[in-house]
Amino acid sequence: MADEKTQVTAPGAPIIEIKDLHKSFGSHEVLSGITLSVPAGSTLVILGGSGSGKTVLMKHMIGLLKPDSGRVIVDGEDIVPMSAEQLEKMRRKFGMVFQAAALFDSMTVYENVSFPLREHRKDLSEEQMHDLVREKLSIVGLKNVESKFPSDLSGGMRKRVGLARAIVLDPKIVLYDEPTTGLDPITTDYVDEMILDAKKQLGVTSVVISHDIASAFKVADNIAFLYQGVIVDQGHPSKLRHSEHPGVKLFLQTWFGKN
Repeated sequence: MADEKTQVTAPGAPIIEIKDLHKSFGSHEVLSGITLSVPAGSTLVILGGSGSGKTVLMKHMIGLLKPDSGRVIVDGEDIVPMSAEQLEKMRRKFGMVFQAAALFDSMTVYENVSFPLREHRKDLSEEQMHDLVREKLSIVGLKNVESKFPSDLSGGMRKRVGLARAIVLDPKIVLYDEPTTGLDPITTDYVDEMILDAKKQLGVTSVVISHDIASAFKVADNIAFLYQGVIVDQGHPSKLRHSEHPGVKLFLQTWFGKN
């Protein structure tokens, strides 16, 4: 908070670095030596099919899982050896946008967005919370919705409320877990624009877990393709489009073959 030292990561310098990460569950190796770097202020999409290890990789980034071996460096600090208390503090650098927004149905928009403030900013008055909630809702393009319930909102609006909640503590990094799964094309475009707007307006680093090829190629500065627990190709979307890896080619041809 006010008395905490704020570390500033220079634009373009890595804010997340993953080095030779391995993770198995029993005899099943899910991640087999992942090495990855995410520059500050960029949008990385981790693309791959179901069961490729995308969600397991994301859980390592935020310290919800510990690797069998390897390092996870966030904002200059290796989080693997951190205690539970240290991890809790580190996670405040992250905001999370879940599938289907994961809003509390029984809470108003205001109560949903202010929830992290009540957990972590007990120094704020109710008036200060209201101001922050209105500010974040305005950033994601929503006004006069504080008293509404999630059931009153469209799918795209619920996603934006989810993003407002994710950024209310001013995180450096926003994680998106399959943000366009199950959405119609119009709402998908709406969510893609939301991700692009968050980067432009807030300067946050974004990591998007996805199997949505069209969305990935629209929002990504870089794409890492995860296949059978290994990143087999990575780089600018234009590079991935011409990948020679058979797994990448097969996955992408389902989209580019018809477009």
